[in-house]
Amino acid sequence: MDSLRSYCAARGWSIVEEYIDKGYSGRDEKRPAYAKMLEERDLWDTILVMKMDRIHRNSRNFMGMMDRLRTWEKEFTSMQESLDTGTAMGRFVMDIIQRIAQLESEQIAERVYMGMRQKAKSGSGLLGFNAPFGYRYENGGLRVDPEEASVVREVFGDHLRGKPMSWIAKDLHSRGSNGNRGRKWSIWSIRYLLLNPVYAGYSYWDGTLRRGNHRPIIADDEFHEVLLKFHERVREDTGKKRIEQLLAKIEELRAADPVSSRVDGEAVGEV
Repeated sequence: MDSLRSYCAARGWSIVEEYIDKGYSGRDEKRPAYAKMLEERDLWDTILVMKMDRIHRNSRNFMGMMDRLRTWEKEFTSMQESLDTGTAMGRFVMDIIQRIAQLESEQIAERVYMGMRQKAKSGSGLLGFNAPFGYRYENGGLRVDPEEASVVREVFGDHLRGKPMSWIAKDLHSRGSNGNRGRKWSIWSIRYLLLNPVYAGYSYWDGTLRRGNHRPIIADDEFHEVLLKFHERVREDTGKKRIEQLLAKIEELRAADPVSSRVDGEAVGEV
C-alpha cells in the first residue's frame, strides 16, 4: 500500500479511499470491498492497483469491469505494468496482459487439481485448504474443535428429529451462532454440513472417498441415516445421483474395511 500511496503523491493524485479484500481470490467478483468501490464510483476518477491480476484473474470479468468504467467515464491504472486506459494502446496492451494472467491462473488451478486428485487417491495429505466447521488444522491434521463440534452434533440431531433445515438455521442465528468465517447459517450451509462425510471420519474429494486420519464428530450410522433421509426427499437428478454415489462408496468401504468408529474420543461400536 505504501508504494501505491507514493505513486499517487508523485502524480499529484488525491486518495479518496483504499479498498482491500483480504482473504478473497481475484477470480471472485463477489468481494465486499470491490463491490463497495464500484458503488462509490461518484467519489473517484481512477482505479489504481499494484498489478492487474490483483483486481481480476479472469479476462471476461476484467473486460466487463473495463466496459463499465468506460460507460462511467472512469479510468484504470496499473502501477507495475505502467499502463493506463487513457490511450488506445494502453487498453490494447492491458487486454493482452490480462489474458496472459488468466492463462497462468488456469494453469495453476490445473496443477492444484492434479495434486489434490493424487492425494485423494493415495490417501495421503489433507484434502482442502480450509478446515470444515467443527475442526481446526493443528500439527498438519484435523483436530476437533469442542465448541463447534457440539453445534455439529446438534444440527445432525435436530435434522434426524425432523426439524427443517430452515428452522435449524434460524435457531442457530437466534442464539448468536455463526458458521465458518463468521458467516450466517443458511439452508445451504446446513445442507452442506449434513452431507459432508468428514464428520463421520471420511475424506471426500472429487468423487474419491477414503477413511480419514481425523476423529469423527458424528457416528457413521448417524451420517448414513441422514444420507438416506436426503435420498428420499431429493428430487433433482444431480443431487440424488451424488447421494447414491456417496452411499455406494460408504457401503464399499464398510464391506472392505470394517473398523471401530470413534466419535470425539468415545467408542460407538462397530462400523
